[in-house]
Amino acid sequence: MRIKRGTQKNRRHKKYLNDAKGYRGSRSTLYRPAREAVEKAHVNAYRDRRRKKREFRKLWITRINAGARQNGLSYSEFMTGLRRMDVQLNRKVLADMAVRDSQGFAKLAEMAKTKV
Repeated sequence: MRIKRGTQKNRRHKKYLNDAKGYRGSRSTLYRPAREAVEKAHVNAYRDRRRKKREFRKLWITRINAGARQNGLSYSEFMTGLRRMDVQLNRKVLADMAVRDSQGFAKLAEMAKTKV
């Protein structure tokens, strides 16, 4: 007697079609295009979760560098001065300070200048 996999196949197809809701055209209604689109979406999501971390770090470094240069320091001099003062602020916080709290960032820059 042969084994029929109707319920398993339907379950697997439904899983992909549910994930493809909102996609345009046959990608949301037909199994094969839906599966291809969903698998590609998973690949992109996995890759971009890692890429996002790189992009934000680049943005933070750019903002810190701009703030440091306004206060007469390069990025590397600023970060070296903070490290020698044992300041435990990460790049995300420093970038936020450079944008929103320029006076506080300027005080940090002045302190960093003394340690360079």
